[in-house]
Amino acid sequence: MTIDEIRAEIDRLDNELLRIFNQRADFALKIGEIKKGLEIPVYDPAREKNIFQRMKAENPGPLDNDAIVRLFERVIDESRRLERIMTSWEEQKTGDQRPGTGE
Repeated sequence: MTIDEIRAEIDRLDNELLRIFNQRADFALKIGEIKKGLEIPVYDPAREKNIFQRMKAENPGPLDNDAIVRLFERVIDESRRLERIMTSWEEQKTGDQRPGTGE
């Protein structure tokens, strides 16, 4: 393969990652809506730990497990941030706030 062919393949993969990241974010928003209705905190450390363990177990390389955890930490952080933004936006829109939380 030439450099241009490899770069074209990387570009294709980047586009696929973009689609997957946004699809994952859509699911995170749906979970955020459910959590809000059930008054469950956005942050779930046990769930995140399970994700990291599962990804390390499934990791075929060449990225090492620490790199995989860092990547997924970032993806999860952004999903959590999006959940909080959307929840906050909806609360501002409806005037709903959970008593005593300032949220």
